[in-house]
Amino acid sequence: MEKTPLVVMEGISKAFSGVRVLENVSFEINPGEVHALMGENGAGKSTLMKVLTGIYERDAGTISIKGKEVHFRDAKEAEEAGIAVIHQELNIIPYLSVTENMFLGKELTVGRFGIIRDKEMKRKTKEYLNRLGIEIDPEIEAGKLSVGQQQMIEIARAVAANTEVLIMDEPTAALTDREIEALFHVIASLKKHGVGIVYISHRMEEIFQICDRISVLRDGQFIGVKAVKDTSFDDIVRMMVGRQLGERFPTRDTLPGPERLRAEGLAIKGVFEGISFSVHQGEILGVAGLMGAGRTEVMEAIFGYRKPDAGKLYIDGKETAFKSPYDAIKAGIGFITEDRKSQGLVLDLSVRENFSLTNLNRISKNGIISDKKEADFIGDMIKKLHVKTSGGEQAVKSLSGGNQQKIVIGKWLGIHPKILILDEPTRGVDVGAKKEIYHLMNELSKQGVAIIMVSSELPEILGMSDRILVIHEGKAAAILNGPEADQEKIMQAATGGE
Repeated sequence: MEKTPLVVMEGISKAFSGVRVLENVSFEINPGEVHALMGENGAGKSTLMKVLTGIYERDAGTISIKGKEVHFRDAKEAEEAGIAVIHQELNIIPYLSVTENMFLGKELTVGRFGIIRDKEMKRKTKEYLNRLGIEIDPEIEAGKLSVGQQQMIEIARAVAANTEVLIMDEPTAALTDREIEALFHVIASLKKHGVGIVYISHRMEEIFQICDRISVLRDGQFIGVKAVKDTSFDDIVRMMVGRQLGERFPTRDTLPGPERLRAEGLAIKGVFEGISFSVHQGEILGVAGLMGAGRTEVMEAIFGYRKPDAGKLYIDGKETAFKSPYDAIKAGIGFITEDRKSQGLVLDLSVRENFSLTNLNRISKNGIISDKKEADFIGDMIKKLHVKTSGGEQAVKSLSGGNQQKIVIGKWLGIHPKILILDEPTRGVDVGAKKEIYHLMNELSKQGVAIIMVSSELPEILGMSDRILVIHEGKAAAILNGPEADQEKIMQAATGGE
Protein backbone atom coordinates (compact mmCIF):
# COMPACT_ATOMS: atom_id res chain seq x y z
CA MET A 1 0.00 0.00 0.00
CA GLU A 2 1.43 3.36 -1.04
CA LYS A 3 2.00 5.99 1.63
CA THR A 4 0.06 9.23 1.34
CA PRO A 5 2.43 12.06 0.36
CA LEU A 6 3.15 14.54 3.14
CA VAL A 7 2.80 17.49 0.75
CA VAL A 8 1.27 17.80 -2.71
CA MET A 9 1.38 21.16 -4.52
CA GLU A 10 -0.46 21.36 -7.85
CA GLY A 11 -0.79 24.14 -10.43
CA ILE A 12 0.88 26.77 -8.22
CA SER A 13 1.15 30.22 -9.83
CA LYS A 14 2.41 33.48 -8.32
CA ALA A 15 3.09 36.96 -9.76
CA PHE A 16 4.53 40.14 -8.24
CA SER A 17 3.51 43.48 -9.80
CA GLY A 18 2.45 41.68 -12.96
CA VAL A 19 5.73 39.72 -13.26
CA ARG A 20 5.03 35.97 -13.20
CA VAL A 21 7.45 34.22 -10.85
CA LEU A 22 5.74 30.80 -10.72
CA GLU A 23 3.49 29.31 -13.37
CA ASN A 24 1.57 26.04 -12.96
CA VAL A 25 4.24 24.45 -10.72
CA SER A 26 3.79 21.02 -9.11
CA PHE A 27 5.82 19.51 -6.27
CA GLU A 28 5.39 16.70 -3.76
CA ILE A 29 7.25 15.09 -0.89
CA ASN A 30 6.77 11.67 0.69
CA PRO A 31 7.44 10.47 4.25
CA GLY A 32 11.12 9.59 4.80
CA GLU A 33 12.20 11.17 1.51
CA VAL A 34 14.94 13.73 0.83
CA HIS A 35 13.64 15.64 -2.19
CA ALA A 36 16.00 18.14 -3.84
CA LEU A 37 14.50 21.33 -5.29
CA MET A 38 16.87 22.69 -7.91
CA GLY A 39 17.05 25.51 -10.44
CA GLU A 40 19.12 28.52 -11.33
CA ASN A 41 19.02 31.59 -9.08
CA GLY A 42 15.70 33.30 -9.74
CA ALA A 43 14.03 30.07 -10.95
CA GLY A 44 11.38 30.35 -8.20
CA LYS A 45 12.55 27.80 -5.58
CA SER A 46 12.35 30.14 -2.58
CA THR A 47 9.04 31.62 -3.79
CA LEU A 48 7.53 28.11 -4.06
CA MET A 49 8.58 27.30 -0.48
CA LYS A 50 7.23 30.66 0.75
CA VAL A 51 3.90 29.82 -0.89
CA LEU A 52 3.95 26.41 0.85
CA THR A 53 4.66 27.97 4.27
CA GLY A 54 2.03 30.73 3.97
CA ILE A 55 4.49 33.63 3.68
CA TYR A 56 3.18 34.36 0.15
CA GLU A 57 -0.44 34.03 -0.95
CA ARG A 58 -0.71 31.87 -4.09
CA ASP A 59 -2.60 33.23 -7.11
CA ALA A 60 -3.68 29.78 -8.28
CA GLY A 61 -3.26 26.10 -7.44
CA THR A 62 -3.85 23.79 -4.47
CA ILE A 63 -1.78 22.56 -1.52
CA SER A 64 -2.61 19.34 0.32
CA ILE A 65 -1.03 18.09 3.54
CA LYS A 66 -1.43 14.31 4.05
CA GLY A 67 -4.33 14.25 1.60
CA LYS A 68 -6.21 17.23 3.05
CA GLU A 69 -6.33 20.56 1.19
CA VAL A 70 -4.99 23.47 3.25
CA HIS A 71 -4.63 27.24 2.95
CA PHE A 72 -2.06 28.63 5.38
CA ARG A 73 -2.40 32.33 6.17
CA ASP A 74 1.08 32.63 7.68
CA ALA A 75 4.22 30.69 8.63
CA LYS A 76 2.86 29.98 12.14
CA GLU A 77 -0.06 28.00 10.72
CA ALA A 78 2.34 26.01 8.52
CA GLU A 79 4.53 25.30 11.55
CA GLU A 80 1.49 24.09 13.52
CA ALA A 81 0.77 21.73 10.62
CA GLY A 82 4.29 20.26 10.95
CA ILE A 83 6.26 22.26 8.34
CA ALA A 84 9.50 23.94 9.44
CA VAL A 85 12.22 25.84 7.58
CA ILE A 86 15.97 25.96 8.29
CA HIS A 87 16.96 29.18 6.54
CA GLN A 88 20.37 29.92 5.01
CA GLU A 89 20.60 32.90 7.40
CA LEU A 90 20.04 31.12 10.72
CA ASN A 91 17.40 32.42 13.14
CA ILE A 92 19.57 32.03 16.23
CA ILE A 93 19.82 34.81 18.84
CA PRO A 94 23.54 34.73 19.71
CA TYR A 95 23.26 36.25 23.20
CA LEU A 96 20.77 33.66 24.46
CA SER A 97 21.70 30.17 25.64
CA VAL A 98 21.05 27.03 23.59
CA THR A 99 18.04 26.25 25.82
CA GLU A 100 16.63 29.78 25.52
CA ASN A 101 16.89 29.56 21.73
CA MET A 102 15.26 26.13 21.70
CA PHE A 103 12.20 27.32 23.61
CA LEU A 104 12.02 30.93 22.40
CA GLY A 105 8.33 31.88 22.29
CA LYS A 106 7.41 28.40 23.58
CA GLU A 107 8.78 28.60 27.14
CA LEU A 108 7.61 25.97 29.64
CA THR A 109 5.94 27.74 32.57
CA VAL A 110 4.14 26.89 35.77
CA GLY A 111 1.50 28.72 37.81
CA ARG A 112 -0.57 31.77 37.03
CA PHE A 113 2.51 34.01 37.20
CA GLY A 114 4.19 32.10 34.38
CA ILE A 115 7.32 31.02 36.24
CA ILE A 116 9.74 29.50 33.73
CA ARG A 117 10.67 25.85 34.31
CA ASP A 118 14.40 26.19 33.62
CA LYS A 119 15.48 22.71 34.68
CA GLU A 120 12.86 20.96 32.57
CA MET A 121 13.71 23.11 29.53
CA LYS A 122 17.43 22.24 29.88
CA ARG A 123 16.59 18.55 30.30
CA LYS A 124 14.36 18.56 27.20
CA THR A 125 16.98 20.50 25.19
CA LYS A 126 19.57 17.85 26.02
CA GLU A 127 17.06 15.12 25.14
CA TYR A 128 16.27 16.65 21.70
CA LEU A 129 19.96 17.17 20.90
CA ASN A 130 20.83 13.62 22.01
CA ARG A 131 18.06 12.29 19.78
CA LEU A 132 20.06 13.73 16.87
CA GLY A 133 23.35 12.41 18.25
CA ILE A 134 24.58 15.93 19.13
CA GLU A 135 26.64 16.81 22.20
CA ILE A 136 26.14 20.53 23.01
CA ASP A 137 25.96 22.13 26.46
CA PRO A 138 22.37 23.48 26.83
CA GLU A 139 23.63 26.39 28.97
CA ILE A 140 26.29 27.71 26.55
CA GLU A 141 25.69 31.02 24.75
CA ALA A 142 24.55 30.16 21.19
CA GLY A 143 26.82 32.81 19.62
CA LYS A 144 29.89 30.93 20.90
CA LEU A 145 29.01 27.87 18.82
CA SER A 146 30.09 27.20 15.23
CA VAL A 147 27.62 27.78 12.38
CA GLY A 148 27.19 24.01 12.08
CA GLN A 149 26.30 23.66 15.77
CA GLN A 150 23.86 26.58 15.53
CA GLN A 151 22.22 24.84 12.60
CA MET A 152 21.85 21.67 14.69
CA ILE A 153 19.99 23.72 17.33
CA GLU A 154 17.54 24.87 14.63
CA ILE A 155 17.03 21.27 13.48
CA ALA A 156 16.56 20.10 17.10
CA ARG A 157 14.00 22.90 17.58
CA ALA A 158 12.13 21.61 14.53
CA VAL A 159 12.26 18.04 15.88
CA ALA A 160 10.92 19.27 19.23
CA ALA A 161 7.93 20.77 17.39
CA ASN A 162 7.13 17.32 15.86
CA THR A 163 8.00 18.57 12.40
CA GLU A 164 7.00 16.23 9.57
CA VAL A 165 8.33 18.32 6.66
CA LEU A 166 11.69 20.08 7.03
CA ILE A 167 12.77 22.59 4.38
CA MET A 168 16.56 23.11 4.26
CA ASP A 169 17.80 26.11 2.26
CA GLU A 170 21.51 25.82 1.35
CA PRO A 171 22.17 24.00 4.65
CA THR A 172 25.88 23.33 4.02
CA ALA A 173 26.86 26.76 2.61
CA ALA A 174 28.83 27.80 5.70
CA LEU A 175 29.77 24.38 7.15
CA THR A 176 33.10 22.59 7.44
CA ASP A 177 33.48 19.09 5.96
CA ARG A 178 33.13 17.57 9.44
CA GLU A 179 29.94 19.54 10.13
CA ILE A 180 28.52 18.53 6.73
CA GLU A 181 29.17 14.88 7.64
CA ALA A 182 27.37 15.38 10.97
CA LEU A 183 24.44 17.06 9.18
CA PHE A 184 24.12 14.13 6.75
CA HIS A 185 23.98 11.70 9.71
CA VAL A 186 21.16 13.80 11.21
CA ILE A 187 19.31 13.83 7.87
CA ALA A 188 19.60 10.01 7.69
CA SER A 189 18.18 9.78 11.22
CA LEU A 190 15.25 12.08 10.36
CA LYS A 191 14.52 9.98 7.24
CA LYS A 192 14.26 6.84 9.39
CA HIS A 193 11.66 8.61 11.54
CA GLY A 194 9.56 9.41 8.45
CA VAL A 195 10.40 13.12 8.18
CA GLY A 196 10.21 14.45 4.62
CA ILE A 197 13.05 16.85 3.76
CA VAL A 198 13.02 19.45 1.00
CA TYR A 199 16.70 20.03 0.21
CA ILE A 200 17.60 23.24 -1.66
CA SER A 201 21.25 23.36 -2.70
CA HIS A 202 23.48 24.21 -5.65
CA ARG A 203 26.08 21.61 -4.67
CA MET A 204 25.53 18.77 -7.11
CA GLU A 205 27.81 16.33 -5.29
CA GLU A 206 25.63 16.61 -2.15
CA ILE A 207 22.38 16.23 -4.07
CA PHE A 208 23.52 12.95 -5.61
CA GLN A 209 24.89 11.75 -2.26
CA ILE A 210 21.84 12.20 -0.01
CA CYS A 211 18.70 12.88 -2.08
CA ASP A 212 16.12 10.41 -3.38
CA ARG A 213 14.45 12.58 -6.02
CA ILE A 214 15.17 15.90 -7.75
CA SER A 215 12.54 18.39 -8.94
CA VAL A 216 13.78 21.11 -11.30
CA LEU A 217 12.36 24.60 -11.85
CA ARG A 218 13.38 26.92 -14.69
CA ASP A 219 12.15 30.50 -15.07
CA GLY A 220 9.26 29.82 -12.68
CA GLN A 221 8.09 26.68 -14.47
CA PHE A 222 8.19 23.03 -13.40
CA ILE A 223 10.53 21.19 -15.79
CA GLY A 224 10.36 17.71 -14.31
CA VAL A 225 11.19 15.30 -11.50
CA LYS A 226 13.84 12.56 -11.59
CA ALA A 227 14.86 9.74 -9.26
CA VAL A 228 18.52 10.31 -8.35
CA LYS A 229 19.43 6.72 -9.28
CA ASP A 230 18.01 7.25 -12.80
CA THR A 231 19.68 10.53 -13.71
CA SER A 232 23.07 12.25 -13.97
CA PHE A 233 24.80 15.55 -13.25
CA ASP A 234 24.59 16.53 -16.95
CA ASP A 235 20.86 15.66 -17.19
CA ILE A 236 20.01 17.90 -14.23
CA VAL A 237 22.15 20.79 -15.51
CA ARG A 238 20.42 20.52 -18.90
CA MET A 239 17.01 20.65 -17.18
CA MET A 240 18.07 23.65 -15.08
CA VAL A 241 19.55 25.83 -17.82
CA GLY A 242 17.85 24.48 -20.94
CA ARG A 243 21.17 23.75 -22.58
CA GLN A 244 24.40 21.82 -22.02
CA LEU A 245 27.00 23.72 -20.03
CA GLY A 246 30.01 21.81 -21.33
CA GLU A 247 33.05 21.72 -19.07
CA ARG A 248 32.46 23.09 -15.57
CA PHE A 249 35.63 25.19 -15.58
CA PRO A 250 37.01 27.24 -18.50
CA THR A 251 40.44 26.37 -19.90
CA ARG A 252 43.22 28.37 -18.25
CA ASP A 253 45.72 29.50 -20.87
CA THR A 254 46.86 32.86 -19.43
CA LEU A 255 50.59 33.28 -18.82
CA PRO A 256 51.20 35.13 -15.53
CA GLY A 257 53.18 38.40 -15.83
CA PRO A 258 55.30 40.29 -13.28
CA GLU A 259 54.63 40.05 -9.55
CA ARG A 260 51.73 42.29 -8.54
CA LEU A 261 51.36 41.66 -4.80
CA ARG A 262 53.68 40.08 -2.24
CA ALA A 263 53.05 39.42 1.45
CA GLU A 264 55.99 38.68 3.76
CA GLY A 265 55.52 37.33 7.28
CA LEU A 266 52.03 38.82 7.82
CA ALA A 267 50.77 38.18 11.35
CA ILE A 268 47.96 39.13 13.71
CA LYS A 269 48.47 37.74 17.20
CA GLY A 270 46.16 34.81 17.95
CA VAL A 271 44.71 34.80 14.41
CA PHE A 272 47.47 33.98 11.91
CA GLU A 273 51.25 34.24 11.68
CA GLY A 274 54.12 34.15 9.19
CA ILE A 275 51.91 34.28 6.09
CA SER A 276 54.04 34.79 2.97
CA PHE A 277 52.93 34.48 -0.65
CA SER A 278 52.82 36.34 -3.95
CA VAL A 279 50.40 36.73 -6.83
CA HIS A 280 51.29 37.85 -10.37
CA GLN A 281 49.53 39.79 -13.10
CA GLY A 282 47.03 37.53 -14.86
CA GLU A 283 47.36 34.79 -12.21
CA ILE A 284 44.61 33.17 -10.14
CA LEU A 285 45.93 32.18 -6.72
CA GLY A 286 43.54 29.83 -4.92
CA VAL A 287 43.47 29.93 -1.11
CA ALA A 288 42.29 26.72 0.55
CA GLY A 289 41.97 25.58 4.15
CA LEU A 290 39.39 24.46 6.67
CA MET A 291 36.88 26.92 8.07
CA GLY A 292 38.47 28.89 10.91
CA ALA A 293 41.98 28.46 9.49
CA GLY A 294 42.34 32.25 9.05
CA ARG A 295 41.87 32.59 5.27
CA THR A 296 39.36 35.48 5.42
CA GLU A 297 41.32 37.26 8.16
CA VAL A 298 44.49 37.24 5.98
CA MET A 299 42.51 38.82 3.12
CA GLU A 300 41.05 41.45 5.47
CA ALA A 301 44.58 42.34 6.62
CA ILE A 302 45.71 42.78 3.00
CA PHE A 303 42.68 45.01 2.32
CA GLY A 304 43.39 47.29 5.29
CA TYR A 305 40.35 46.15 7.28
CA ARG A 306 42.56 44.54 9.95
CA LYS A 307 45.88 45.93 11.14
CA PRO A 308 48.72 43.37 11.05
CA ASP A 309 51.04 43.14 14.07
CA ALA A 310 53.93 42.12 11.83
CA GLY A 311 54.90 41.59 8.22
CA LYS A 312 55.25 43.59 5.02
CA LEU A 313 53.09 44.09 1.95
CA TYR A 314 54.39 45.02 -1.51
CA ILE A 315 52.36 46.22 -4.50
CA ASP A 316 54.29 46.18 -7.81
CA GLY A 317 57.52 45.84 -5.82
CA LYS A 318 56.87 48.89 -3.62
CA GLU A 319 56.35 48.43 0.13
CA THR A 320 52.87 49.54 1.13
CA ALA A 321 50.90 49.88 4.37
CA PHE A 322 47.13 50.42 4.25
CA LYS A 323 45.52 52.24 7.16
CA SER A 324 42.03 51.51 5.89
CA PRO A 325 40.15 49.80 3.01
CA TYR A 326 39.97 53.24 1.35
CA ASP A 327 43.77 53.17 0.94
CA ALA A 328 43.57 49.66 -0.55
CA ILE A 329 40.87 50.72 -3.03
CA LYS A 330 43.00 53.71 -4.10
CA ALA A 331 45.87 51.27 -4.73
CA GLY A 332 43.61 49.26 -7.07
CA ILE A 333 42.44 46.42 -4.79
CA GLY A 334 38.84 45.17 -4.89
CA PHE A 335 37.45 42.80 -2.25
CA ILE A 336 34.37 40.63 -2.84
CA THR A 337 33.50 39.61 0.70
CA GLU A 338 32.28 36.22 1.90
CA ASP A 339 29.06 37.57 3.43
CA ARG A 340 27.38 39.48 0.62
CA LYS A 341 24.31 40.47 2.65
CA SER A 342 26.00 42.15 5.61
CA GLN A 343 29.30 43.25 4.02
CA GLY A 344 28.90 43.31 0.24
CA LEU A 345 25.57 45.07 -0.31
CA VAL A 346 23.26 47.70 1.13
CA LEU A 347 20.11 45.61 0.85
CA ASP A 348 17.60 48.44 1.15
CA LEU A 349 19.19 50.36 -1.72
CA SER A 350 18.53 49.77 -5.42
CA VAL A 351 20.62 47.92 -8.00
CA ARG A 352 21.74 51.32 -9.34
CA GLU A 353 22.78 52.66 -5.94
CA ASN A 354 24.74 49.52 -5.04
CA PHE A 355 26.62 49.51 -8.35
CA SER A 356 27.37 53.23 -8.01
CA LEU A 357 28.66 53.18 -4.41
CA THR A 358 32.23 52.18 -5.30
CA ASN A 359 32.23 54.00 -8.64
CA LEU A 360 31.34 57.60 -7.79
CA ASN A 361 34.53 58.93 -9.43
CA ARG A 362 33.62 57.15 -12.64
CA ILE A 363 30.07 58.52 -12.89
CA SER A 364 30.61 62.07 -11.62
CA LYS A 365 32.40 65.26 -12.62
CA ASN A 366 33.56 67.88 -10.12
CA GLY A 367 31.72 66.00 -7.38
CA ILE A 368 28.36 65.99 -9.22
CA ILE A 369 26.89 62.69 -10.45
CA SER A 370 26.09 62.64 -14.16
CA ASP A 371 22.73 60.90 -14.71
CA LYS A 372 23.80 59.84 -18.21
CA LYS A 373 27.17 58.43 -17.09
CA GLU A 374 25.47 56.58 -14.25
CA ALA A 375 22.70 55.18 -16.50
CA ASP A 376 25.25 54.02 -19.10
CA PHE A 377 27.44 52.42 -16.43
CA ILE A 378 24.52 50.60 -14.75
CA GLY A 379 23.14 49.41 -18.10
CA ASP A 380 26.57 48.09 -19.13
CA MET A 381 27.02 46.23 -15.84
CA ILE A 382 23.55 44.63 -15.91
CA LYS A 383 24.18 43.48 -19.50
CA LYS A 384 27.78 42.35 -18.94
CA LEU A 385 26.96 40.33 -15.83
CA HIS A 386 23.57 39.03 -17.09
CA VAL A 387 21.80 40.30 -13.96
CA LYS A 388 18.15 39.22 -13.93
CA THR A 389 16.43 42.42 -12.79
CA SER A 390 13.49 44.60 -13.79
CA GLY A 391 15.92 47.54 -13.93
CA GLY A 392 18.30 49.74 -11.98
CA GLU A 393 15.66 50.87 -9.49
CA GLN A 394 14.77 47.38 -8.26
CA ALA A 395 15.68 46.84 -4.58
CA VAL A 396 18.70 44.54 -4.23
CA LYS A 397 17.04 42.61 -1.38
CA SER A 398 14.33 41.39 -3.80
CA LEU A 399 16.89 39.73 -6.13
CA SER A 400 17.94 36.08 -5.93
CA GLY A 401 21.24 35.21 -4.22
CA GLY A 402 23.10 34.66 -7.48
CA ASN A 403 22.02 38.01 -8.90
CA GLN A 404 23.00 39.73 -5.65
CA GLN A 405 26.43 38.13 -5.97
CA LYS A 406 26.78 39.47 -9.52
CA ILE A 407 26.14 42.99 -8.21
CA VAL A 408 28.81 42.57 -5.52
CA ILE A 409 31.27 41.55 -8.25
CA GLY A 410 30.14 44.35 -10.59
CA LYS A 411 30.71 47.01 -7.91
CA TRP A 412 34.41 46.23 -7.98
CA LEU A 413 34.78 45.69 -11.72
CA GLY A 414 33.91 49.35 -12.23
CA ILE A 415 37.07 50.53 -10.46
CA HIS A 416 39.20 48.47 -12.93
CA PRO A 417 41.10 46.71 -10.13
CA LYS A 418 44.74 45.64 -10.44
CA ILE A 419 44.18 43.04 -7.69
CA LEU A 420 40.85 41.36 -7.01
CA ILE A 421 40.23 39.32 -3.84
CA LEU A 422 37.23 36.96 -4.06
CA ASP A 423 36.16 35.30 -0.81
CA GLU A 424 33.80 32.36 -1.53
CA PRO A 425 32.67 33.96 -4.84
CA THR A 426 30.17 31.24 -5.79
CA ARG A 427 28.63 30.39 -2.42
CA GLY A 428 24.87 29.90 -2.83
CA VAL A 429 25.13 30.38 -6.60
CA ASP A 430 23.66 27.99 -9.19
CA VAL A 431 25.74 26.10 -11.77
CA GLY A 432 24.90 28.49 -14.62
CA ALA A 433 25.85 31.61 -12.63
CA LYS A 434 28.98 29.83 -11.36
CA LYS A 435 30.11 29.25 -14.92
CA GLU A 436 29.53 32.95 -15.73
CA ILE A 437 31.64 33.96 -12.71
CA TYR A 438 34.43 31.56 -13.74
CA HIS A 439 34.46 32.99 -17.29
CA LEU A 440 34.54 36.51 -15.87
CA MET A 441 37.53 35.59 -13.67
CA ASN A 442 39.24 34.12 -16.73
CA GLU A 443 38.63 37.29 -18.77
CA LEU A 444 39.92 39.51 -15.95
CA SER A 445 43.09 37.43 -15.63
CA LYS A 446 43.65 37.77 -19.40
CA GLN A 447 43.45 41.56 -18.89
CA GLY A 448 46.28 41.29 -16.34
CA VAL A 449 44.23 41.42 -13.12
CA ALA A 450 45.85 39.46 -10.28
CA ILE A 451 43.15 37.37 -8.60
CA ILE A 452 43.15 35.81 -5.13
CA MET A 453 40.26 33.36 -4.70
CA VAL A 454 39.36 31.95 -1.28
CA SER A 455 37.08 28.93 -1.58
CA SER A 456 35.88 25.98 0.49
CA GLU A 457 34.96 24.05 -2.66
CA LEU A 458 37.98 21.96 -3.65
CA PRO A 459 36.78 21.28 -7.23
CA GLU A 460 36.59 25.07 -7.69
CA ILE A 461 40.07 25.59 -6.24
CA LEU A 462 41.51 22.88 -8.49
CA GLY A 463 39.54 23.92 -11.56
CA MET A 464 40.38 27.65 -11.46
CA SER A 465 43.76 28.13 -9.75
CA ASP A 466 47.23 28.49 -11.29
CA ARG A 467 48.74 28.04 -7.82
CA ILE A 468 47.18 27.16 -4.47
CA LEU A 469 48.05 28.52 -1.02
CA VAL A 470 46.86 26.18 1.76
CA ILE A 471 46.38 27.66 5.24
CA HIS A 472 46.27 25.47 8.36
CA GLU A 473 45.52 26.96 11.79
CA GLY A 474 46.74 30.44 10.81
CA LYS A 475 49.93 29.29 9.07
CA ALA A 476 50.85 28.82 5.41
CA ALA A 477 50.97 25.01 5.19
CA ALA A 478 51.79 24.68 1.48
CA ILE A 479 51.92 26.41 -1.88
CA LEU A 480 51.05 23.98 -4.69
CA ASN A 481 51.17 24.36 -8.46
CA GLY A 482 47.64 23.99 -9.88
CA PRO A 483 48.40 21.22 -12.43
CA GLU A 484 50.18 19.09 -9.81
CA ALA A 485 47.60 19.55 -7.03
CA ASP A 486 44.76 17.21 -6.15
CA GLN A 487 42.12 17.05 -3.39
CA GLU A 488 44.21 14.65 -1.31
CA LYS A 489 47.29 16.92 -1.27
CA ILE A 490 45.20 19.98 -0.38
CA MET A 491 43.32 18.21 2.42
CA GLN A 492 46.54 16.75 3.79
CA ALA A 493 48.08 20.24 4.07
CA ALA A 494 44.79 21.78 5.33
CA THR A 495 44.54 19.26 8.18
CA GLY A 496 48.18 19.57 9.25
CA GLY A 497 49.58 16.50 7.49
CA GLU A 498 52.99 16.41 5.84
